[in-house]
Amino acid sequence: MKNMKWLILAIICSLGIIACANNNDSEETKKPDEPVNSTFAKGADISWVTQMENDGIIFKNSSNTNTDCFALMKEIGMNAIRLRVWVDPKDADWCGKTDVVNKAMRAHELGLDVMIDFHYSDWWADPGQQYKPAAWEGMTLTQLTSAISSHTTDVLTAIKAKGITPKWVQVGNETRNGMLWPDGQLWNDNGDLNHWSQYAQMSNAGYNAAKNIFPNTIVIVHIDNGWEDNDWWFKDFKAAGGKWDMIGLSHYPQTHSTKGWNEMNTLCLNHIKSLGDTYGTPVMICEIGTKQSNEALATQVMNDFMTKAKALNQCAGVFYWEPQVYGGWKPAIYNTLGWNAYDMGAFKTNGQPSSALNSFN
Repeated sequence: MKNMKWLILAIICSLGIIACANNNDSEETKKPDEPVNSTFAKGADISWVTQMENDGIIFKNSSNTNTDCFALMKEIGMNAIRLRVWVDPKDADWCGKTDVVNKAMRAHELGLDVMIDFHYSDWWADPGQQYKPAAWEGMTLTQLTSAISSHTTDVLTAIKAKGITPKWVQVGNETRNGMLWPDGQLWNDNGDLNHWSQYAQMSNAGYNAAKNIFPNTIVIVHIDNGWEDNDWWFKDFKAAGGKWDMIGLSHYPQTHSTKGWNEMNTLCLNHIKSLGDTYGTPVMICEIGTKQSNEALATQVMNDFMTKAKALNQCAGVFYWEPQVYGGWKPAIYNTLGWNAYDMGAFKTNGQPSSALNSFN
């Protein structure tokens, strides 16, 4: 009997070991099916929306029923909204403080995360133009950093007063060549500028102001051309004392004169991974857009990029830039300037989202 008891005990232990092994195998098989990046931001910059509504533009859901654009973004599958802000807007008050606060409230009420994109200009800020607000002309570097801090504080305080905490704040827009030219410009055609220190001080003024209002908000430094190797830029910015919590990139995969969209997507994804690994900070695609002249191709481009971006732990998310534009709409001021309408809006002519946005759901 004693031997029989030991035999039974041995069998039970053996079965336990086998069961544990099977459980471990089961856990291993589950891992590939788990979400790689469960906090992935799927968003859109719809800063034009109030201006479009003012012009009578309507938006329709999948049932072809008129609907609110913010609600439609959520229906598409988006969980975040990006909103730009200008100091003293050149185009009426669109994208000024009041307009931005109102839009942030609409996003917040639907449970959507909010990104505030400070241009630190009265008009578009990008690699080709980073002009000072008119009210900041003639200021010294010290005065400019103070103005940046005050403006950032003013807008974010107004947003905070509505009970909203932005998840992200972007200090400058596509600042590859610095901002607030010429004081914060990094280079010019003559090669006689090297204002990394000045630019870093300006960017840090925005960073510090944002953190003072919202200590836990993620601050983004954003440049263009995600397909390029931008390691040198962040290396120089860091050496100059620049601070960031997250790297922001723009990616327009169908805009290169010689590279196809496949290569552009691959390059951008590779650089998201390398930048994230090198600097130990996540990378956000703050802007993406696709050519809508061929909806099927635009859908293929977006599906390819989104699927692969979500698989990268280094990628914090993707924001489509002004997807709600359709039918050749453009701000009235563009007529005065002789500018064309934005051609990467991802809505069909009936006001419904195109299949290019399916990858967000």
